[in-house]
Amino acid sequence: MIVIVLRLLIFIAIIILLYSAYKYLVNPKRKLEVAQERKVFYFLDEPDNIKKNFFITYKGFLFEGEKYLGTTENSFEVVNISVHAHKSDRLKGLERQDLYFLEEEILIRYPHAEVEWKHPINRLILT
Repeated sequence: MIVIVLRLLIFIAIIILLYSAYKYLVNPKRKLEVAQERKVFYFLDEPDNIKKNFFITYKGFLFEGEKYLGTTENSFEVVNISVHAHKSDRLKGLERQDLYFLEEEILIRYPHAEVEWKHPINRLILT
């Protein structure tokens, strides 16, 4: 009887470990960190939740965007997005074309929005 209970407990522990490993692998925050380490583009967002900010990683830089709801002609949409860089002192190597690419990616997801870049990125955007 004790052997059956121990086997059952081991089986339950294995299931919990496999579930935990699965949840770790599909965690969007972990995917964002991996993309930042690999210096590739990744867009982490919950488009249905206006209150949650989105995160973008590109070339190893991490950006955070704040969404603001407003009105368009027919509906309520995200009309203003404010983007700032995490660790802005490490933006060396970021070019104007990179920012244009990021802005295009944001506008693909939020076509009615106006993108506003925070300091020091707004200095690079000015032409």
